[in-house]
Amino acid sequence: MSLTTPSTVRELPPTTWGRVRQSRRTADKAMRIITASFTVIAITVLFWILGMLIVKGIGGLSVATFTQITPGPGSEGGGLANAIVGSVILTFLGIVVATPIGVLAGTYLAEYGKGSKLADLIRFINDILLSAPSILIGLFVYVILVEPLGGYSGWAGGVALGIIAIPVIVRTTEDMLRLVPGPLREAGAALGAPPSVVITAITWKAAKAGMVTGILLALARIAGETAPLIFTALNNNFWFSSNLMGGVSNLPVTIYMFASAPYENWQQLAWAGSLIITMSILLLSIIARRIVRGAK
Repeated sequence: MSLTTPSTVRELPPTTWGRVRQSRRTADKAMRIITASFTVIAITVLFWILGMLIVKGIGGLSVATFTQITPGPGSEGGGLANAIVGSVILTFLGIVVATPIGVLAGTYLAEYGKGSKLADLIRFINDILLSAPSILIGLFVYVILVEPLGGYSGWAGGVALGIIAIPVIVRTTEDMLRLVPGPLREAGAALGAPPSVVITAITWKAAKAGMVTGILLALARIAGETAPLIFTALNNNFWFSSNLMGGVSNLPVTIYMFASAPYENWQQLAWAGSLIITMSILLLSIIARRIVRGAK
C-alpha cells in the first residue's frame, strides 16, 4: 500500500523535473572535471618530484656512497656512510623514546580515560603536538638538554625525534584500541581477569597490527626531519663517538648543508641522500600497508 495519497503529493510538471535533472547533471559533470583536474595536478607534481629525485639522485649512488664517510669542502669522492648510520641511530633512539610513551598514553585514552576531562585535555595537547612545527621542538630540547649538557649530542637528537613521534603513536594506538569489539573485553573480565591483564593479553593482541602500523608511520615521519636535528645533534664529517656526545652526522642535515654548498660533488651526494631517504620512507609505508592488509 502506498504511504502517500494524491491529496498530499502533487506531481511537478515534466518541464520542472527536466530542469532539475539537467542542472544536477551539469553540476555533477563540473565537479567531476574539477576533482579529476586537481587529482591529475597532484599526481603530476608527485611523479615530477620522484622523477627528478631518481634522475639526479641515481647518478650519485655507488658503493662508495654506502662505504665512505662524507668528504670535506672541495674534495672529490666520499660517500654518506657516516650520515646513514647516524640517521639510523637517531631514528632508532627516537622510536625507543616514543613507543612506550605513545602506546601507554594511547592505551589510557582508549581504556581508562575515555570521556574524562583529563583524557580530553591529553587529546587536545596531543593534537597540538601533532601539528607543532618541528623547529620549536628542536628549540625546546636545545634548552632542556643541549645547554645543560654543554654541547650537541645524539641523545638530544633522539629525544627531539621521539617527541615528534609520540603524538602519531598516541593517536593511532587510541584509534586501533577503540576498534576492538567490546565483547572481547567482557569475555576476559568474565573469566576474572583484571583490566590490566585484559588489555595486555587480549586488547593489545587484537590491535597489534594497527599499533605496529602506527609505530612504522611515526618512524617514517621522523626519518627525514631536519630542523630539530640542527639544534640538537647538529652534524659532522666523521664517525660519531660511542657515547653519542658531540655532533652526530645524519642524512637530513647533511643534505641541507650539501645542497646549499657550491661544490658539485656535495650537491650530487645531496641528491643521492634525498633519494635514499625517500625510498626508505616509501618502503616503510609499503610495509605498514601490508601489515594492515594482512590483519584484515
